[in-house]
Amino acid sequence: MFRNAALDGTASAPRELSILLSKFICFYVVVFLLSCEETKEFIFLRRCVKHLVFKKTENMAKGNSEKQQKAGTQKRKPDADGGGGGGQKKKKGDGPAEQGEAGRKRLDAPSVGYFRRVGERLDEGFPDDEEKEMFVENVLMEVKGQAGRVATDRTGSITLQRLLPLCSPDRVGEVMAEVGGALGSEFKAVCCDRCGGHVVESALRQMSRWTETPQEEEEEEGPGVLEGQVLCLGQVVRENIAEFIAHAHGSHVVRTLLHVLTGCLGPARSETRPGVKDRGVSPQMTDFEIPTSFWYEMGKLTETLMENINLSITDSVASAVFQTMLTVSHRKRPKLCKKLLKRTVEYLMSRSAAPGVSPLLVFLKDQASSHLLETVIQLSHISLLRDVYKNHLKGSLVSLALHPIANFPIQRLTAAAAKYKLFPRLFDELIQGVEAILAAGHMGVIVQLADSCAESGQKQDEMIKSLLNAFHCAEPSSRQVCCLPLFMSLLTYEVYYHSDTAGGDAQTEIPLTSICYHGSRLVQALAKFKERSLLLSSLRTLTPADLLTLASHPAGSHVLQALITTSSDKGRGKILRRLEGQYGQMACSRLGSRVLEAVWSSASVSQRQSIAQELVQSESQLRSDQFARHVWAKFALSHFMHRRAHWQEIQTGESKKRKLFNDILN
Repeated sequence: MFRNAALDGTASAPRELSILLSKFICFYVVVFLLSCEETKEFIFLRRCVKHLVFKKTENMAKGNSEKQQKAGTQKRKPDADGGGGGGQKKKKGDGPAEQGEAGRKRLDAPSVGYFRRVGERLDEGFPDDEEKEMFVENVLMEVKGQAGRVATDRTGSITLQRLLPLCSPDRVGEVMAEVGGALGSEFKAVCCDRCGGHVVESALRQMSRWTETPQEEEEEEGPGVLEGQVLCLGQVVRENIAEFIAHAHGSHVVRTLLHVLTGCLGPARSETRPGVKDRGVSPQMTDFEIPTSFWYEMGKLTETLMENINLSITDSVASAVFQTMLTVSHRKRPKLCKKLLKRTVEYLMSRSAAPGVSPLLVFLKDQASSHLLETVIQLSHISLLRDVYKNHLKGSLVSLALHPIANFPIQRLTAAAAKYKLFPRLFDELIQGVEAILAAGHMGVIVQLADSCAESGQKQDEMIKSLLNAFHCAEPSSRQVCCLPLFMSLLTYEVYYHSDTAGGDAQTEIPLTSICYHGSRLVQALAKFKERSLLLSSLRTLTPADLLTLASHPAGSHVLQALITTSSDKGRGKILRRLEGQYGQMACSRLGSRVLEAVWSSASVSQRQSIAQELVQSESQLRSDQFARHVWAKFALSHFMHRRAHWQEIQTGESKKRKLFNDILN
């Protein structure tokens, strides 16, 4: 075989022999290690061999790929006369390294495959921390020398983001130093890359673990490696602030840097895609201790940002950076936040506008600056809110509430003023345009106004009267008991009951329909008022079928739960008597079962007993239903059937505890 190969000129006998011998040696070494006892030394050797085999496979794959590329290049080489396909243009991506964004070279195919397999290995998990640490260290050794290219490659970026949380802070700092290059010269290009920006963000987030480094080493060596790289990045950002904050990817790095410099972190970007239920919920923040150097760096960065505040009112991406700056400062450095808010408002008021028109009125109607003003209003102290209203917004609240963009800052202003004496003045101005605001469809303003009335405890009667007039059910007084369906559907009396007459009662009983989200939110806010007898009276006029519809509706179920749980025992009993005969169907409903559980938690012992008495009559149906079986278990209905006295004793004890707890809270 060797002779024929030599004659063909494709291989040599000594080379083939050495390869064959090396394979036999590797085979016997592996067999030997697998047959040895499970001591620490042999386990370590076995892991080393596994890694060597893994690396050998990767090197062979790279070598084969290079050979194929060379062979392909020779085949595509044009003839001397220009034939052989020489007229074809070279396609983008040909060659071992494709050109990425801004001319940056990407990883070749074998390297991409390597990092993909690293990701798969991370998915499999590790038997112990020692093996995981060795694996991570070996992969980072492969990254060394090409960290920038790995970070800006899609597969490499994802792998690095998963590896950095597994490294020590100092090791993360070393990777970050290589990504940033000498004196941070490469930070700008990497941070503004769609893949590289995520890697830098992941590295910054590891600063929350900087205290894991022994304090003795920090005192001897000065700032840690990661701390130094964060400060270096901060300097690069300050030197190129305009490019960073206006860039779609670079701006996210700046926002993460602001979080780290103040010592608070929210969930990572890859984990913050909210579902429908969580879109209006503020992200959970985690605080951590920061080095002293970050305190001063934050001051320098905020000063540089304020020098470029003009970008925040013209660019929505830059506006988001300023919103983050104000938010984290308000959480961790209130005095700094107060100064930043004052300077922001002063700058906005200093801009030129039409004679007699406040510049704030213009900015409130702008897509980019309105978001910044929302944040400013939310975080402002009472003196600043009072000044903004008195000198700029007074007399213009209704027109702003009717504007498609400006109505959102007005909602924030109404919410922020609820705990101050400023709220009654805002209410008196906004209440004059309730019907116009409803006609414009800006229900968020009305809902927030009701929420602020409930929070402040003021102007509640005026709010109810205004809504009754707006929905045309104030006069005659007999119409007022129909208010609940109108509020939930946001329809006037004439539209809901198809009535053309100006007076009189509803002539026909119409099934409950057209419940909407904002209508549900409005009634939930009204249910927090001190006087809610009108809503409860309207609820008691609904038929049992309507109550079941309400309990099974995505928006209506929250209304029924709020009205029942906030009622007194006597009022709750009247509603529950209307629900008799519907408990079984409620328990078998996804939403109705949740309402039933909430009602159970607030019900008295006698009310629980009547509910349980009805439910046990449908035992087979409830036990087999996917929702009702949880109700059966939570209400201990099996216990109720066979040991009723003991069940009643337990329920009585729970009722006393709940009453005592409520008395303490009140």
